[in-house]
Amino acid sequence: MQTKRLFGRLAAACLFLTVSFSAAQAQVRRPTTYSTQGRRPVYTAPQTAASNGVQLGIRAGVNVADWYGDAVQSVMSLADYTNGAVTRETRTGFHAGLYATLPLGERFAIEPGVLYSEKGTQLRGTASVPGFEVLSANVTATARTAYVDVPVLAKAYLTRGLYLYAGPQASFLVSSKVRVAAGALGFTAFRQDFDTKNQFRSVDFAAVGGLGYQFDSGFGLSAGYDYGLSSLDKNNSFQAQNRVIKASLNYSF
Repeated sequence: MQTKRLFGRLAAACLFLTVSFSAAQAQVRRPTTYSTQGRRPVYTAPQTAASNGVQLGIRAGVNVADWYGDAVQSVMSLADYTNGAVTRETRTGFHAGLYATLPLGERFAIEPGVLYSEKGTQLRGTASVPGFEVLSANVTATARTAYVDVPVLAKAYLTRGLYLYAGPQASFLVSSKVRVAAGALGFTAFRQDFDTKNQFRSVDFAAVGGLGYQFDSGFGLSAGYDYGLSSLDKNNSFQAQNRVIKASLNYSF
């Protein structure tokens, strides 16, 4: 009789433990990303980088820069070196710096940054060689400017990782030089650098916009355009503004 009672108690204890373990497993396996109302799963909004908290990062990339406006007069007026036929070309440089992403909800963020950025333009023409009129020398004048860009960007996430950005940017002039070079038949016969920093405004303002994609690993890609708003010449003797296409690789910590 006592043996039967003992087995009964053991059976009840085993049943209690089995029910408790099953309930615990059900709680662990309960899905948290969707609900099943009306037999149709309703998924929650995807988490974006804007909801991950404040992030710091580094950014670097390529600049394709040009000047819009009176670029010929602003560089050096190549008419002093050429016969008048002058073409304008872009100048390739780089940018690198730091940024901080400040979230404003799930799909919006503010991103201030500080970047060293190379800008400028290049002019190209031809000139006759005295005594050898059949020969033509190639003449180039390259404006080599460097700035510290301080953008304050608003970012809007379209989907997980993909975003648009736009905002104002102030740029502080670090250096400005013009290099004039002339040569023929593959040889450089003349090269001279001119310091033109005192002729340019110390602060430039621009509107910035573009798009990018931020991966979960922290790496990201972006491409944008800087549209200069202020004239570069501080004496207002010519009108020229910076135009820059930027392609960047970034990493957020």
